[in-house]
Amino acid sequence: MYKNYEDLSPIAIDALQEIGNIGSGNAASSLSAMLSKSVSMHVPKIKVLDYQAVIDEMGGPEKVITAILVSFKGDIKGMMMFLLEDAFAQIVVNTFMGKKHVNVIKMDEADSSAVKEMGNIMAGAYLSALAAMAEFTVAMDPPSMTVDMMGALMSAPMTTLHDVGDKVLFIDDGFAIDNVNIDANIILVPEMESLDILMRKLGVN
Repeated sequence: MYKNYEDLSPIAIDALQEIGNIGSGNAASSLSAMLSKSVSMHVPKIKVLDYQAVIDEMGGPEKVITAILVSFKGDIKGMMMFLLEDAFAQIVVNTFMGKKHVNVIKMDEADSSAVKEMGNIMAGAYLSALAAMAEFTVAMDPPSMTVDMMGALMSAPMTTLHDVGDKVLFIDDGFAIDNVNIDANIILVPEMESLDILMRKLGVN
């Protein structure tokens, strides 16, 4: 059984990469349909990083990010957190609310609901890809959304799943909406037992 994410072999990382590729495609299709815009996903890269490295990758502890946190359960358990830069919220709120200038820290309830729903769709796309590849049943809890500095946001996975150690699976991702490039990264934190089950299901020792 895996003791931490650093135990993952290159083959295991490749398997997770493939899930990311399929999930990206699913997310792009779903977002395109909802936004009625052209959406293309970048090829994601999977990294095993400690919390400080994730903060550095995202621009430092004071960088303000929109985070959508989703817990999942079923055959495997864990959490994933989408880290979205301002441009994503701007496009979503403009599309659905007709607003051109949005302060992500001061979004009203309707604006926040629209952004959260788009994040929920993206999370569902990734988890559906994982479930399909591994022939699992996976259910999502309702998402929660927070707009805060990266240093504060990283306390969620650290507190929620402290048993996995000080490393997380960081999916370096992004997409373009009508040719506007947007950074969108994912922290994936399956429980250790779930990670072991997933790898065995995918035929990875």
